Order: sequence, then structure tokens, then C-alpha cells
Amino acid sequence: MRAQEARWIAPLVVEEMLLRLLLGPCGPLIAQMGRTDSNTQRIERAIGWIRQHFDQPLNIEHLAELTHLGSSTFHARFKAVTGFSPLQFQKHLRLQEARRVMLTSGADVGGVSRQVGYASASQFTREYARMFGRAPRQDLAVARGAAPDLLLN
Repeated sequence: MRAQEARWIAPLVVEEMLLRLLLGPCGPLIAQMGRTDSNTQRIERAIGWIRQHFDQPLNIEHLAELTHLGSSTFHARFKAVTGFSPLQFQKHLRLQEARRVMLTSGADVGGVSRQVGYASASQFTREYARMFGRAPRQDLAVARGAAPDLLLN
């Protein structure tokens, strides 16, 4: 194909790709994302707030107000968009951040658990083990190449 032909055909190819996306199985979700005040965009506001304040207690009423939805509607739509309840989403963010901090800085488990918003180190350890398959100290030992059994004492 010559450059002259490509200039005429390229916009048509892009248009065809967009139409195929919109007509495919994900089409309704993609179309909804493009709407100015769609449910997805409303939930994205809440996701942004949770990401910025993941270390703070979660207030569903505040998030519902932020998205201009009732509490139960907000909860249902949040789960439909993310696959998680708001609390599960926050917990996932907290644990991912805690793991990142521990692996990159070597900070202690208790300090990191408080830093990401946990009031109880034991609750943090339980939820960390549930998510990552190992207690935080064991996970750090494996990441650093030590035998996990060495840190059990």
C-alpha cells in the first residue's frame, strides 16, 4: 500500500476497530465509560478518593455523596464496576501498599500496618496471610531469599 492510500484508509480502519469494540461483548461497558455522568465515571470518583485516602477509615455515606448515589445503590454499583465491595477494595490497596513498603524499605510489620491504616497488627497479619498466602515476616524472608522457617521464632 502506498502512503497516499494509507492516508485515506487509516481513518476507516480506526473507525472499524471502534465499531467492533462497541458491537462486541464489552460494548455496553465501553459506551457507558464514554458518557459524561455514567455510573462508571461516578464510581471512578470514589475509587480515586479511596486510592488517595486508603489509610483512613472508610465512610460509605461520604463516598455515596461524592458519587451522588444512595448508599445501597453506591455499594451495588461499586461492586459491579470493580468486582469488590468498597471495603474489600480498600483492604486490597492497603495490603498491596504494605507489601510494597516492606519489600522496598525493610520497614517493620507493626509500623507498616499502622502506616496503611490498620489499628491492629494481628488483624493486619491475618489479612496479609489470607491475601498473599504467607504471614508478612515469612513473605519478606522468601523475598530476601531466606528460609521462611528462620523467621517463625
